[in-house]
Amino acid sequence: MAVQKFTGPLDWDDLRVFLELARAGSLSAAARSLRLSHATVGRRLAALEATLGRSLMERRPDGYVVTEDGESVRALAEAMDERAQAIRRREGDAAGLTGTVRLTMTQALADIFLIPRLGALRAANPALDLEIIVDNRTLSLARREADLAVRLARPQRGDLVGRRLATLGYGLYAAPDAPDTLIAYDESMAELPEALWLDRHGGGRRVAFRSNSVQGQLAAAVAGFGTAFLPCMLADGVPGLVRQPLPGPPPCSPLTREVWLLVHRDRREVPRVRTVIEHLVTVFTAERERLEGC
Repeated sequence: MAVQKFTGPLDWDDLRVFLELARAGSLSAAARSLRLSHATVGRRLAALEATLGRSLMERRPDGYVVTEDGESVRALAEAMDERAQAIRRREGDAAGLTGTVRLTMTQALADIFLIPRLGALRAANPALDLEIIVDNRTLSLARREADLAVRLARPQRGDLVGRRLATLGYGLYAAPDAPDTLIAYDESMAELPEALWLDRHGGGRRVAFRSNSVQGQLAAAVAGFGTAFLPCMLADGVPGLVRQPLPGPPPCSPLTREVWLLVHRDRREVPRVRTVIEHLVTVFTAERERLEGC
């Protein structure tokens, strides 16, 4: 599209929406990040394109792509956003941290381990809001579906910065009078390392209970359905459960999984995100032995 003269005043909110859409690559991801409706995001993009007289984004089946004209506008918008963030950081240092940090992780780690240990973070930063998304899906940090992710695997690719927080140990647990049967994951989770380990070492025993929830398996073990292969940090000390002998030589844990904290490169120095990162590192480091199960 040919470059036209401005047709009206430039609205920073329109630029902010365009910048987030360029970063996220999809209307839905940008809308979630900005907490706006899809229609509002589309309308603000159209308003900016009309003001500048340029086509800034091209809509494709797999999302939105910045046009050649849009790249020049994006560079200027990025510079403006950096200055705005600098102002927020300076004011934040004086007024305390504010805003929301979104963290995604598995439900077991969130409910049983992390959430009860967030009191110190809340006390030190009363104006900081935390949103925890308990979901086994891999939410996209690049598309701003979350600021931070705690995952049980090292990232293989992508523009993410990862830090190993801990190692999870596993053990066999059952009620004292449980039958010689197993508790396992259902077919949807059959490729998990812990599911594969139990399949190899279960001795051909009947599976009397299946669930895609590790908390469900824990409850089934307490209820006496059989033996479950569970994270030690979840099952150790639970009334009614006894840790069972392992097949073969008894190592500390027959299986370990690494816990990784992931953040997108352009989010790691945002003060509120950095504060949550530091708290997570402190919590996981302090609880290393509990998590390893030794």
